Amino acid sequence: MPAHYTQLALPDPGDLIFGVAPYPVECGFGLRIGGGLVFPEVNFTLPAIEVNAQNWNQVIEHYEDIARSVVRRALAMRTPGLVLEFELLPAMTETPAWGAEVTALLHRHLREAHEKHGLPAALRVTPTDIRDQAKPPELRSGPAWERLRESFTLCAAAGADILSIESVGGKEVHDYGLMYGDLRAVVFALGVLAPRDMAWLWEHITAICEAAGRVVPGGDTACGFANTAMQLAHQKMLPEVFAAVVRAMSAVRSLTAFEHGARGPSKDCAYEGVYLKAITGRPIAMEGKSATCAHFSPLGNIAAALCDLWSNESVQNIRLLSGSAPEAFTELLAYDCRLMNTAAAQGQARLLRDWLTASDEWLSPQAAILSPAAVVRIARAIVGERGAYRRTIAAGKEAVAVLREGIATGRLQLPRRETAWVDRIESELAALPDGEDDLCREMRETQGSLFREDSYGLDPA
Repeated sequence: MPAHYTQLALPDPGDLIFGVAPYPVECGFGLRIGGGLVFPEVNFTLPAIEVNAQNWNQVIEHYEDIARSVVRRALAMRTPGLVLEFELLPAMTETPAWGAEVTALLHRHLREAHEKHGLPAALRVTPTDIRDQAKPPELRSGPAWERLRESFTLCAAAGADILSIESVGGKEVHDYGLMYGDLRAVVFALGVLAPRDMAWLWEHITAICEAAGRVVPGGDTACGFANTAMQLAHQKMLPEVFAAVVRAMSAVRSLTAFEHGARGPSKDCAYEGVYLKAITGRPIAMEGKSATCAHFSPLGNIAAALCDLWSNESVQNIRLLSGSAPEAFTELLAYDCRLMNTAAAQGQARLLRDWLTASDEWLSPQAAILSPAAVVRIARAIVGERGAYRRTIAAGKEAVAVLREGIATGRLQLPRRETAWVDRIESELAALPDGEDDLCREMRETQGSLFREDSYGLDPA
């Protein structure tokens, strides 16, 4: 039966801290995540090269080079543990055997590092959600879903220790909502469509992990939702306060993975992981200042405050003056983790957490909702409601309340146009219907051409 969280695993903000989770995850080669240490999770990708049969030998050479250099740097830095994340490129999910071949390669390097040097390590594998190829997306059947399922199965057999995904259910409506600042469409996508897709999808992912016998179902991410909003806000194409509220609301759809078998660690690009940690007590991966190779954000330090894995998002395998970019970012992550682990060993973890938080918290509304105190407030609002739709609205309302208080006390300084959007968001959240059925009827009439009802198990109108 699906889990349903009605209370917080970590109700005291003081207990939310990096490196420690009530329910650690043991996986891979002797790695225990959330058991007191923060580990680097190195994420990497190819340079500009077309992934096809003609170039496949060159692709493999890149991954061999990445694995060798990252492991070499991790050993040189004496990291207490290491996670590699292999995010499949679309072509590697389209041809599942390719993703499995790279998975086996990376698994081999970690196994050798563990056997020769005793390095605790694990491999996270993240197939690409290719189910949105058709418009509107066909999510529960068809060739794309079959290839995705095969990719999960083959990667699990080839050596993945953790399976994750950046699922796309609801994104076709959410993209419209962001483009037009349409909060009703955003709530429909995050609170109705995405949780339905994730419940279905994660039942399958969990079953694949269980069949493989030793693979941990990790977690999902609202990257295509909340991170898209963050980047649009960075480009001044969307209000920052809108992006902040989207972030809080996105936690509900990501929580669905844990309700259907995920055990963590959540994905690095899931900044909503902080709410998941408060609710589930499971470890999380985060990224911030270490991810500037992939994107900018106003969350560089605060993102580290509660992490259990610290990641760089994704870096191309290109040469820098020091060495390869993946090797250089391994060192960067290792130093960050070393600082956090030293603070913890000396009984100063909470002080460092508070500094990481304070350095960002009131400089952006997107950071303001990620402080330990705000996390507990928003997480408590989520578990205080039943059903993904009402939880999504509750998260949005509590995020607005956090921003309102910051503005009222003068800690959060916003331009007038941003403050006006706070008013607008608050009124639009209040105007949403109590039940999702009324919103579903409205969305069928206004946005029905964007989504397929059978992809979400919606009852026909």
